[in-house]
Amino acid sequence: MILARVVGNVVATRKDPRLEGKKLLLIKPVSPEGKEDANYVIAVDSVGAGARELVIAVSGSSARMAEGCKDNPVDTAIIGIVDSVSLDETRKKG
Repeated sequence: MILARVVGNVVATRKDPRLEGKKLLLIKPVSPEGKEDANYVIAVDSVGAGARELVIAVSGSSARMAEGCKDNPVDTAIIGIVDSVSLDETRKKG
């Protein structure tokens, strides 16, 4: 699973027909502390995520198991919207 922030939308007028009607979002992986990774990923949204929301995404075969993604050409899917993240204090120091 990947912790990420939604940073934009992707619009593709020509795409595989199995992706018709699917919302594509641009996400940026983040650390639990909120530090953004340098890379971007396009993900199919299966939970109604919005701009700047912190989300949980899955990739590979797990993405094709997300709601509405079965048998679709999907490599990354958003499967959850994060309310909060807390780290064990002992892990932060080590």
